[in-house]
Amino acid sequence: MPFYEHVFLARQDLTTAQVETLTEGFTKVLADGKGQVAGSEYWGLRTLAYRIAKNRKAHYVMLNIDAPASAVAEMERQVGLNEDIIRSMTIRVDALAAEPSAMTRRGGDREGGREGGREGRGDREGRGDRDGGAPRGDRGERPRREPRA
Repeated sequence: MPFYEHVFLARQDLTTAQVETLTEGFTKVLADGKGQVAGSEYWGLRTLAYRIAKNRKAHYVMLNIDAPASAVAEMERQVGLNEDIIRSMTIRVDALAAEPSAMTRRGGDREGGREGGREGRGDREGRGDRDGGAPRGDRGERPRREPRA
């Protein structure tokens, strides 16, 4: 049977238990289609890069699937009908990963903020585009504007 990785984003106002119930439901759909979920990872409630359906955050879940294409198609149909799922993606892979995904290994920042670097500092240190936040010397003084009448 082919292998798949399926990631879905559930609405932010769901509880973790409700997200687990969704995951179990999709696992049952795959089992009914003679497939199985080799592993699932809950990546947590993370901030989205942009709003999706008025949601700023979403619960991320990844499923490693070993199932025939018909079972995966039925699961994708069920995901599309579910109002609690705001986005999903399924890809076919050559082999299922034995180790945890990069999202699980990453640890640390669970809220989906910055990947590294400044970590919320208010100063300009570490930006890389200027030397320590120093003013740019190649600009002259700005001309003053006259107030509008």
